[in-house]
Amino acid sequence: MMALKYIQHYPEHLTRQVQQLLDEGALGKALKKRYPQCHAIRSNKALYEYTIELKNRYLRKSAPLSKVEFSDKAPAYNALGLHKRISRAHGGKLVAKKEIHIDNRFREMPEAFLRMIVVHELAHLKELEHNKAFYQLCCHMEPDYHQLEFDLRVWLTWLECSNQACSNQK
Repeated sequence: MMALKYIQHYPEHLTRQVQQLLDEGALGKALKKRYPQCHAIRSNKALYEYTIELKNRYLRKSAPLSKVEFSDKAPAYNALGLHKRISRAHGGKLVAKKEIHIDNRFREMPEAFLRMIVVHELAHLKELEHNKAFYQLCCHMEPDYHQLEFDLRVWLTWLECSNQACSNQK
């Protein structure tokens, strides 16, 4: 039995179920049945528009985003997404820019997982820490947030164990 690093902090009965499905070779099939299609968002421009649409729907009064992009930087930090606050001096003023970087693996995942990670990073515009208010905001923007987070972790476990990528089945 291999270590399931993405779900190791979940209750034992859940990790046992995932391990059993992995051992039977049925985890990928179950996940693809639940999330059959990848999204069509491939470019940074499309990701920016997708993110801004969510931001405008739920966080209209928050600070503007200067950049949203798919990135290879996130795995270096052992994260699936990053939010950055960059302050620069610009002619005697301090200008703050906010950026979101989403792990490149999300180019090939179901839209529900992309939405979950974008919601997570958008929530950091208002709440810096992973506290109760942060998760309430995530659930406000995506009511199935906690289920999607778990399913994403299971998906990542499956990818790591089987070394497969999502194939778009339209």
